[in-house]
Amino acid sequence: MDFDPVCQIDKDPDDLVTINIGPTHPAMHGTLRVIAKTDGETIVSAEPEIGYLHRGVEKLGENFTYHQFIPLTDRMNYCSAIASNVAYEMAVEKLLGIEAPKKAQLIRTIMMELARIADHQVLVGILGVDLGALTPFFYLIIQREEIYDIFEWYNGARLTNTFGRIGGVNADLPDKFHEKWPTLRDTIRKANDETDKLLTKNRIWIDRSVGVNAFSAEDALNWGFTGPCLRACGVKRDLRKDEPYMLYDQMDFDIPVGKNGDVFDRYMIRMLEMEESIKIIDQAYVMYQEMPEDAPLMAKVPKIIRPPEGEIYNAIETPNGELGFWIRSDGSDKPYRIKIRPPCYMVYQAFGELVKGDMISDTIACLSSLNIIAGELDR
Repeated sequence: MDFDPVCQIDKDPDDLVTINIGPTHPAMHGTLRVIAKTDGETIVSAEPEIGYLHRGVEKLGENFTYHQFIPLTDRMNYCSAIASNVAYEMAVEKLLGIEAPKKAQLIRTIMMELARIADHQVLVGILGVDLGALTPFFYLIIQREEIYDIFEWYNGARLTNTFGRIGGVNADLPDKFHEKWPTLRDTIRKANDETDKLLTKNRIWIDRSVGVNAFSAEDALNWGFTGPCLRACGVKRDLRKDEPYMLYDQMDFDIPVGKNGDVFDRYMIRMLEMEESIKIIDQAYVMYQEMPEDAPLMAKVPKIIRPPEGEIYNAIETPNGELGFWIRSDGSDKPYRIKIRPPCYMVYQAFGELVKGDMISDTIACLSSLNIIAGELDR
């Protein structure tokens, strides 16, 4: 490969060493590869390469009916598949000009925020593991499994949930949820508190995260960042507040923001957002309990969906940021075209800029703090 002239240093390019970080490195998920040019332990330039998990999801959408495509969205961000399910279902609902009933929206909100907590628990736990702090992973992964119990009670699946339907949801909250949530809420908070005590003021953790892979708000916006990675840079942008959907405009919750856009801020944003998700679930659950028991869960949707000709774009705030679906309909029972805007893709394209000038070991911290999910990145 030719030396990148953008990364000028006072060395002969021939003295630089090219190394491969991934795809077999444990922190690279077996699906990501970074071709890095190094001067000793310093990254001079880094070129991320994707494609190891490409499955042609968008092209498959042209050959599946609107209903059949839902399980494919599970396989994108498989740490919080429910959010991807709802994002797609809402896009088709927008194309049809319908809205899910209020009770269905409340169930969606509860389950999506549970998925957000689970997703953030994975990030914080794995970030700790990648930086040598194993204990927080055990605290958080136990709570994630408790959340997955709720998903399993709802529809029999823990990871790839195929949650809901176009027009609403197919089932009410499981009976066990009503007993489980008050206890689970407390144990999640306890696990987060223990993690906070172990990491946040830990000298080693601070050395490995504060000021590492920092990104300015301007750069983050220019590269298309959304979600926690953007908010870590100090930009208070969240679609749940800025472009409210479902019933989020009736919820009272805060949007945590950072200052430096570094590994530490990306960690803290997730920690703080888990508490805000708990607040949202509590409020949605109160509203849910006020609904009549026989309130509808589905809007009137034809068994065979044939939207009118046209195109729409719909996006929601998933745990990683803005996940959008652009769908074009030709009036048949299958989309003419589907295009997905995943948050991971926008973030990972800036990886070379994020790690330039930092140590090789910092690339692992950077990747973990970005929460790049290969299934969503490649599609």
